[in-house]
Amino acid sequence: MAAPQDIDGDPAAVASEAMTESEELAQQTEQNRRFMNAAVVLIVANVVQRVLGMAREIVVANLFGASPALSAFNLAKLVPDTLYQLIAGGEMMNSSLVPVFSDYVARSRREELWAAFGTVVSLVIVVLSAAVLLVELFTPQIAWLVGARNLEDPTLFPLTVNLLRVTAPVMLFLSLSSVMMAVLYALQRFTLPAFTTAVFNIGIIAVALLWPENVFALAWGMMVGSILMIALQLPALRDMSLRLNFNWRHPVVRRILRLYAPIVLGLLVNQAGIFIGYNLATLTGDSSVNYMRYSTTLYQLPMGLVVVALSTAILPTLAQQSSTLQTFKKTLAQGLRLVITLILPATVGLFVLSLPIIQLIFEHGRFTPVDTIITAQVLRIDLIGLPFAAVDLMLVYASYARKDTLSPALVGIVSVVFYVAVALVLLEPLGLLGLMVANAAKLVLHAAIMIWLLHRQLDGLRGFKITNVLLKSGAASLITGLVVWGVLWLVQNLGLPPQLPGQLIQVLVPGLTGGVVFLAMSWLLKIPEIKLTFDLLRRRL
Repeated sequence: MAAPQDIDGDPAAVASEAMTESEELAQQTEQNRRFMNAAVVLIVANVVQRVLGMAREIVVANLFGASPALSAFNLAKLVPDTLYQLIAGGEMMNSSLVPVFSDYVARSRREELWAAFGTVVSLVIVVLSAAVLLVELFTPQIAWLVGARNLEDPTLFPLTVNLLRVTAPVMLFLSLSSVMMAVLYALQRFTLPAFTTAVFNIGIIAVALLWPENVFALAWGMMVGSILMIALQLPALRDMSLRLNFNWRHPVVRRILRLYAPIVLGLLVNQAGIFIGYNLATLTGDSSVNYMRYSTTLYQLPMGLVVVALSTAILPTLAQQSSTLQTFKKTLAQGLRLVITLILPATVGLFVLSLPIIQLIFEHGRFTPVDTIITAQVLRIDLIGLPFAAVDLMLVYASYARKDTLSPALVGIVSVVFYVAVALVLLEPLGLLGLMVANAAKLVLHAAIMIWLLHRQLDGLRGFKITNVLLKSGAASLITGLVVWGVLWLVQNLGLPPQLPGQLIQVLVPGLTGGVVFLAMSWLLKIPEIKLTFDLLRRRL
């Protein structure tokens, strides 16, 4: 019997192993390249859609300010938004649709993919049509539930009811767009679906400008925008073979529901928390819902530009790598390092410049200086939770990629219960600001639990330099924030005119200075993610 050979003494074995390691390295490099290219596409698309989203909010602020009629619209749109999120929104798409569709993207399985797609589209049409019908039948009762009963102006309740009747069908079109987006993301065709929110904003802006100072224009604009979202994605599905199939027992349906079932309870609790938050906000004033909405618009700017883009781009790659733990952890760590590097300076800069930014963007038309001050206070508290929400979203998507939808759902339930408890305690002494403190505390808790679960399930991410990047980016962001604050103080004491030119200078000069300082600090502290981001942007553009 021959003695076993030592691989170190076998040149052929050594060459074979080296070749395997080389192939694995090449494969990992190619996957990272695809991920970063997709991230760049999504970041560019997010820049466009966030600019248009900001344009939409500028139009809304000019036409309606923080008026009670706008509060009625925001309460009305909460209902279709909630039902869309529950049935076919982002959580369904990322936790269930993209991972399941990703299993069929091989060219040899395209017929199966389109059959699965047709089945999901058919079921969405049935379920959402029934949901629209129920909302139309019970609009007064639903308007009462979302808090319209608490508004002091008696004309606002019937206005909310009528706005709800117009906005209800929007959730059907949004859901169909979401299913289309999921199959395109699974196929890694990111470009057209990445711009769907942009055309949605265009629809709202166009109708609002054509029908100025009528709050129903915002509702009809949502309808036009949601239809445009579907139309935009059709060219990317040019090879689609769509056949409607109302087979509830299709294997894909069972797989999607199995993944999504744990999330439903978490989403229900989360949406219940949002409903409670809106109800509590209406108790603090007829315009409080609007201040929350304007703050959310600015808060979501860095979230959309950085976090959502990176998380969406990384999801298909993580889903494909879920069976290879070390490779999975490398890709996740890269995503986390990028998120941390980019979100910290954005958070600090937005915190320091919140007041001049709100003055520049919103304080025109019917949006008053008092509205600016209140919105800035709300935003600054909101921003406390932003870095935690950014890391948390990446971890949630990583959990979805591993087809673990139960853990984020349970964490969501715990955090929402915590939010409601804190909000009820702080409502009387702090009013609207107490609700924002409760929301920031909820985000911190959610992220902390997800990090703890990551360590338990994946044995953490030690050795991937995440803590190193966190410390360096935190230090660079802190120094940048101090410089921005100092430059802002100097600019504000120059006696600039309060009109648009002066407002623009108060934002641009400190903001650009802060950008230069952060880049310089990144170079001094040797933060590689900044250079990687610029290199990829340059190559892509």
